[in-house]
Amino acid sequence: MSIHNPREEYGKVLLELARENRDIIALDADLCKSTMTCMIEEELPEQYVEMGIAEQNMLSVAAGLALTGKIPFANSFAIFLTSRAFDQIRQAICLSKLNVKIIGSSAGLSDFGDGSTHQTVEDVSIMRSIPNMTVISPCDAFQLKAAIKAMVKYKGPVYMRYTRSDMTDLTTETDGFEIGKVYKMCEGSDITVFATGIMVEMALNTAKKLKSEGISVRVVNVPTVKPLDRNAIIELSKDTGRVLTTEEHSIIGGLGSAVAEALRNERICIEFHGICDEYGQSSNEMQPLLDHYGLNENSIETKIIELLKK
Repeated sequence: MSIHNPREEYGKVLLELARENRDIIALDADLCKSTMTCMIEEELPEQYVEMGIAEQNMLSVAAGLALTGKIPFANSFAIFLTSRAFDQIRQAICLSKLNVKIIGSSAGLSDFGDGSTHQTVEDVSIMRSIPNMTVISPCDAFQLKAAIKAMVKYKGPVYMRYTRSDMTDLTTETDGFEIGKVYKMCEGSDITVFATGIMVEMALNTAKKLKSEGISVRVVNVPTVKPLDRNAIIELSKDTGRVLTTEEHSIIGGLGSAVAEALRNERICIEFHGICDEYGQSSNEMQPLLDHYGLNENSIETKIIELLKK
């Protein structure tokens, strides 16, 4: 399989869309070379606004632009958007259902070198708790591009988080994307694993390994954490009777919570796999961090085997 960097693909697709639609405005908080909105700044400077390190002001300006009919894309690291600018997102954008797209790059543990202050493991929980907000976490760079195209057509506030690290291609350039839809990645009959973001690839690798050991694992990619397709989640869970959720995020309020809410009236055994109420920390590389927090294939395998014993 080939790999692509989601930041680079994001910059390319947003520029492509901005060429076609002059209502698209990219706003950035002094990180355009990291979020890759520098591509728009260079080619379409009239559709780019550098806001400096002022995320709260940036989201307020984005709200104002949306009121004039523009489609603002507010860009920064996920941690700064969801924590510093929470009040503006809640009060100025979501309360009035304004058409603002909030793009959180370097999400999860992917900003490994900068430690807990720059790593966001609670952004999905924060954003999905706000009424009228849509929350997206793509599984690869191609799905990210398809999601951005869908977001431009969608009217209303959207938050998307993505990693800064390279991602293996699990989808193709021609695959579509529908907000709210879940995608079955492989079939299985013993357990259903719902995964999002970078954990989709790990879940698929685990399923492949366990298949050789006689354990049948269904893997479902959940790129839209909110709104969640409750009917699809129930149907995909019923026939296996066991569910594992996996995410590069706190188990409090993230994908696991969303799936558990969907299955609250069903007799289905469910377990969470994610970060257990902890901050991130600094590392020279990302993999040691993932291993430290148990975000790897061995940990997923252990969780699956434990569930199958119940």
